[in-house]
Amino acid sequence: MGDLGNREVKELSLLFAISTRLSGSLDLKTVLKPILHLIAGHMEIPRGTLTILNRARGEIAIEEAYGLRPDEQARGRYRMGEGITGKVIDTGQPVVVPNIADEPLFLDRTGSRKNVNKRDFAFICVPIKTGSEVIGALSADRPHNESMSLDNDVRLLTIIASTISQAVRLRQLAEEELEKMREENRRLKDQLKTRYDMKTIVGNSKGMQTVYSLIDKVCGTNATVLILGESGVGKERVAQTIHYSSNRASRPFVKVNCAALPESLIESELFGHERGSFTGATMARKGRFEAAENGTIFLDEVGDLPPVVQVKLLRVLQEKEFERVGGNAPIKLEARIITATNRDLQTLVREGKFREDLYYRFNVFPILVPPLRDRKTDIMLLADHFIQKYGKEHGKEITRVSATSTDMLMSYHWPGNVRELENCIERAIILCTDGVIHSYHLPPNLQGGGPDGPGEAAGGFKGIMASMEREIIMEELERTGGNMAKAARELGITERMMGLRVARYGIDPGRFKRKGQE
Repeated sequence: MGDLGNREVKELSLLFAISTRLSGSLDLKTVLKPILHLIAGHMEIPRGTLTILNRARGEIAIEEAYGLRPDEQARGRYRMGEGITGKVIDTGQPVVVPNIADEPLFLDRTGSRKNVNKRDFAFICVPIKTGSEVIGALSADRPHNESMSLDNDVRLLTIIASTISQAVRLRQLAEEELEKMREENRRLKDQLKTRYDMKTIVGNSKGMQTVYSLIDKVCGTNATVLILGESGVGKERVAQTIHYSSNRASRPFVKVNCAALPESLIESELFGHERGSFTGATMARKGRFEAAENGTIFLDEVGDLPPVVQVKLLRVLQEKEFERVGGNAPIKLEARIITATNRDLQTLVREGKFREDLYYRFNVFPILVPPLRDRKTDIMLLADHFIQKYGKEHGKEITRVSATSTDMLMSYHWPGNVRELENCIERAIILCTDGVIHSYHLPPNLQGGGPDGPGEAAGGFKGIMASMEREIIMEELERTGGNMAKAARELGITERMMGLRVARYGIDPGRFKRKGQE
């Protein structure tokens, strides 16, 4: 058999090996690199690359390489029409450079040929196509002299490019989809950072100013934070703000509600478990601490932690490591810990229900979030914030809050704090039909207004009617500048009736008088 026959046999053997690789694995990550190694072994080339076009960015990058270091491969990026590779992908035509030292279009962007004599090498680059669309390129350096023909190499690389085109197309689609996911991930992280910026916490009361100052001081550290406050004051919001204002903002924020997890599951949830560690543990599973790697884990309601978990948490805080349930390999803690509770931990310590040493570990940097009843100046600021939020969500434009509603919001004692106020405003917006939040849109428990709970106007049909009557009178007095006689005429009642109603509802007409009327 002559040289021609030997070459054809070798080429068929190479193409068969490539086809076997393509059909033998669904994981494209494991397919294309071995194919480049097969080509290099057959053609005796020192370097070869497979580049793929990212259509969204119009960028060409080396996807797999032979004979290049990782840093050299990373530098192999081109625009359409740029260099030999960019030209091949732009035109869809193969290019042969007999001597790379004499070709100005040859950029050597990877820097992989710095220490070689470029006059000893040719460069061949062929397009990879699906139909008429160019999706990438296959290239190779070839030791060359003037008497050597490169036509057979071009033909063989073209056949290989056609053979692997479907695998390259799938790789291209996978990379583009991954790029979309990365971009979406970046967008969501930026959105979260903006959403939980310190400026988004509503309130300018003295108590909240103290909270802002403490957040600002601690967010740049890795200190353990204990957030204290009643249910509904916004402890989770403070924890999120600390995380997204820190250098861990791009890493996970993992929340664990310790009170919501059954005692039998909480240890496994926090620390994970090994396969076979208990009935139903068919595979190993990471816990929340591992999921929060290099980020922040927020343990809410830590006052409800069972004793066995308190012991294990103490070790985590002391030694910065833990083991999965059923395991004995220590795992390093790589997350910041923020805790919160609405319970009095000091009282629990005295009662023997909470470990004193764990309390001091948690209490490195305490932040007390004041209840809403102690920050009255924030109530209408928060109400306006929730009006904008839920007005947009429910497609309603709310122009104002009536004077009666404002009085009720300001005089109520808010046992449910900010969460209760938020629910109250959303309910009012759903009921609102004229762009004004009236008192009868507020829940019955607000109708009495005072700190001792509902009064005469609270609850039932009579209470609702009384609340509506009181609001109508107050709105008319507001329109007439506190002129009772004029307000009575506008409402079609006598001045005596107006006086009786004003006295009954404890309304002060003087508060509605405009400047210049006094």
